[in-house]
Amino acid sequence: MHLFNWNNAVSSDTIKRFEAECKCTVQETYYGSMEEALAKLTAGAKGFDVIGPSNYGIPPLAKLGLLQPLDKSKLPNIRNLNPAFANTPLDPNNRYSAPYDFTVTLVGYNADKLKSLGIDPSSWAVVFDPKVLARIKGKVTVLDDPREVIAAALRYNGYSANSQKPEELKKAVATIKAAKPYWAAFNSQSYIKELTLGNIWVALGYSNDLFQAKQDAVKAKRAFKVDYTLQKEGNGMTADSFVIHKSAPRPDLAHQFINFMLDGKNAAGITNNIGAGNPNAAAKPFINKELLAVPAINPNADQVKQLEQLSDLDATTRRAWNRAWTDIKVGG
Repeated sequence: MHLFNWNNAVSSDTIKRFEAECKCTVQETYYGSMEEALAKLTAGAKGFDVIGPSNYGIPPLAKLGLLQPLDKSKLPNIRNLNPAFANTPLDPNNRYSAPYDFTVTLVGYNADKLKSLGIDPSSWAVVFDPKVLARIKGKVTVLDDPREVIAAALRYNGYSANSQKPEELKKAVATIKAAKPYWAAFNSQSYIKELTLGNIWVALGYSNDLFQAKQDAVKAKRAFKVDYTLQKEGNGMTADSFVIHKSAPRPDLAHQFINFMLDGKNAAGITNNIGAGNPNAAAKPFINKELLAVPAINPNADQVKQLEQLSDLDATTRRAWNRAWTDIKVGG
């Protein structure tokens, strides 16, 4: 079975258990951003059975006829989904998708370094304010992902992460351009390692990746602590779902895999192993209690109000964001 998904989204242990159950082999291909995945799929990439897009990637994939409807008769465990994550405007009645996790885009950081400098990581200022960045120049990375970085800049400026107003996008782009000279890199692939090694001190990244960085630093017995936190201006939140490619070579294994991942214990493994939030109601009894105390994994009612799920942008806004990102990356 061929799985096209985010790197680090499903643990190797979970994949091995499924392989043992289905008596098959899972071949994984990764992408670093939803835009990268959409570009590859719309260009005609085939051979994938299951894809794990962010939910805002589902509407364009469906419009392009690249998805096949789920056969719910083969997914008895779909009843385990938390109603809050089911039947969303991005995929009414879950025709194409079954959500398996959610991640928050936030700040991961070297707690010892920032404490010594008196820098507060609970504000997006640590990523976007030149006055703060001047003290940590060359020690900050952001995702190589227009949707996430522009959304964070919008929230920093007090706007919706899903803003479709040209003037708000313009201000967000100006904020990013002012901050960019202080950043070390746009990095979606190795920022976990760089943070764990102490090569960077601040990373705009995904909560599950930063969970791993924190664990890795402990295991490596680093002399410093890696941590991550929500930002007071609010954070973007993205649910990810499994969908089946229209021309999947093995739709039978695709349905079997999705149903396997919707089992409460298997779903809990995503949170326990990689620190992602969980949209599966049957998973909660199996999630480690200490993780349920982490706001980015199990936010309380007030924190939920500050989380904004990224939605599909209209075509005009999507083009504007893409042009802005090209300008940011190439134009300086």
